[in-house]
Order: sequence, then structure tokens, then C-alpha cells
Amino acid sequence: MAMTQDDLAHIEALLANARKEEQPLADFRQRFPGVSLTRCDAQDMSGETAYREYPQFNLYLVDGRDHCWRLTGDPAAATGVVVAVRN
Repeated sequence: MAMTQDDLAHIEALLANARKEEQPLADFRQRFPGVSLTRCDAQDMSGETAYREYPQFNLYLVDGRDHCWRLTGDPAAATGVVVAVRN
């Protein structure tokens, strides 16, 4: 399932103003039940370029169409996301 511009707009609305202690990802799982979601600390993604950065979170797009997953900047190739909590 590729990410559409509407999908990305919804994700941005979830993450842009959310605080770390909130649970914005619960809504994500309801809205996108077929999309893989991984949550981690921003340090776990050091050296990688975020697709989008928000005050409390970084968003990475994952392309899992082939055998190995990889980060992508192409929403049309994204089959999942990584949300990294910023410290």
C-alpha cells in the first residue's frame, strides 16, 4: 500500500503538534491498519535522513516491497513508517 498525499497529511496532523507523552500512534494504527508502524528513539536512526521532522518526532518512510526493507523518500514506494521520538 503506497502512501498518498492524504495519508501523509493525516500523519502530519498526528505528529506536528503531539507531545511525547501523548499517544498519537494509536490513531495511526486505527487509520492505517495495513501499514507497518515502527516506533523507536531518534538515536536509533542516527545517520539517516528523516522524511519529515516535527518538534517531538521524526518520520521515516519504509519501502518493504522487496525482501529487505529500506528507507525511502518516495511516498509512492512506502509500505510502512518509522516514527522516532526526539529527545
